[in-house]
Amino acid sequence: MKSKQKKFYITTPVYYANAKPHIGSAYTTVAADVLARFHRIQGKDVFFLTGTDEHGAKIVQAAEKENKSPKEFCDEIAAEFQMTWDCLNISYNNFIRTTDKKHIAAVQKVLQALYEKKYIYKGEYKGLYCVGCEQFKTESDLVDGKCPDHQKEPEFLTEECYFFKLSKFQKDLLKKIESDEFKIEPAERKNEILSFLKKENLRDLAISRKKIKWGIPLPFDKNHTAYVWVDAFLNYLTGLGWDGNLKNIPKRWPTDIHLMSKDILRVHATIWPVILMALNLPLPKKLFIHGFFTIDGKKMSKSLGNVIYPEEMIKKFGVDGTRYLLLSICSFGRDGDISWEKLIEKYNADLANGIGNLVSRVVTLANKVENQPVRNASRSDAGENLKLNKIIKESWDDYEENFEKLKLNEVLNIVWKFISFCDKYIEKEKPWEIKDEKKKIEVIYNLLESLRQIAWMVLPFMPETADKIFEQLGILKIEKEKLQKEKSFEEIKKWGKLPTDIEIKKESLLFPRL
Repeated sequence: MKSKQKKFYITTPVYYANAKPHIGSAYTTVAADVLARFHRIQGKDVFFLTGTDEHGAKIVQAAEKENKSPKEFCDEIAAEFQMTWDCLNISYNNFIRTTDKKHIAAVQKVLQALYEKKYIYKGEYKGLYCVGCEQFKTESDLVDGKCPDHQKEPEFLTEECYFFKLSKFQKDLLKKIESDEFKIEPAERKNEILSFLKKENLRDLAISRKKIKWGIPLPFDKNHTAYVWVDAFLNYLTGLGWDGNLKNIPKRWPTDIHLMSKDILRVHATIWPVILMALNLPLPKKLFIHGFFTIDGKKMSKSLGNVIYPEEMIKKFGVDGTRYLLLSICSFGRDGDISWEKLIEKYNADLANGIGNLVSRVVTLANKVENQPVRNASRSDAGENLKLNKIIKESWDDYEENFEKLKLNEVLNIVWKFISFCDKYIEKEKPWEIKDEKKKIEVIYNLLESLRQIAWMVLPFMPETADKIFEQLGILKIEKEKLQKEKSFEEIKKWGKLPTDIEIKKESLLFPRL
């Protein structure tokens, strides 16, 4: 399962800039950041893209409500997203805005190319249009006459527009998904799309609006602006610096993982790959779809007043506490129900009583050893150390395998299983009772080396916490330098790499109990 590729490209969707970020968008972004950091410690050249989607009718409506121009409104929302991602310690390589001039120019080149290939034609659309989805709807898409996602009746529109020949590619798209040439995970999401494509005929897609001026003008008809999805999807290429030249595709393309929530699966699994197929460009290697959060069993909604915002969680749990809770509270890829009570309970159990308590206990025990620095007794072939070596190797193997499968909560379970093992090791050995100084130092060393291993394991999820553990072990600079060295990941995982001349520092609690 271990990947040998040297480059890794991961994207989140560009978040629609009509409202501030909430924990749903934070969930996707933190997960992408965790994956990016994991692949970086493996020594890969990682590119992580996120951003904001800023054109369309919803933006105009939201801006009008606040008596602002669409551009002014988008500037504020984009800044809000960037600030939130900075607060969550998101290590993106580029934050793209679809109002960027270079993106607009590239989109117009692509639209012109599709037009010249005769994949775009002029027509008239009559149908139901949901402003919230920025999509035309069929009667079968509606529940009790309303859009199921926005609980509003769509408008009936008759409008001149340009169409993209989406229907032309249905059979080819179906084959690519069935064969996993275009991979969609988890399996139930792949089956969902396959079922849709086998039961429904793809209709040609309306890709322009004549009445909405806040958008990218079509290069072949300036009276029309581009339909928001066509514009937004191309960010995955323009975010790499692509200028729209079909003969000069970025070396990082195709992306390794598009990470997103299930509400935008269908458009990413139909419109986006078909655009690429029409342009003769490679398809993304994988779409990975995660579920939704509900709050106390109810859908998160402004009208219900139960929306949780990242800054609220950060204020209560800290940055790393928030990152951990978002990714450990439910199985990644499935829906999850949360509440403030559940979050506090898990914070206390896993962070305060778990990793926080272990670090505090071990550092306190080490500081009581009279002959610091701790001597490296663990390099002997003593049976106890061979057992620890075996346990940590098995833990790393399971850790990497589950990371490759994107089972992020399972990765954390593996780490916490090892934390639990360390707690039991302390209770079994009772170093405070050991009279033999050499044996005591060996036990303490084993625990300190375990903390070094744990710090590396939690680094993708909780980078500040990893640094704090390294700092208390007196090895922060040493471990940071390892990230710059080729093949350092294999060295990181080896048992017994903690230096012997360290100075243990007792710091404040990592996670004070709530």
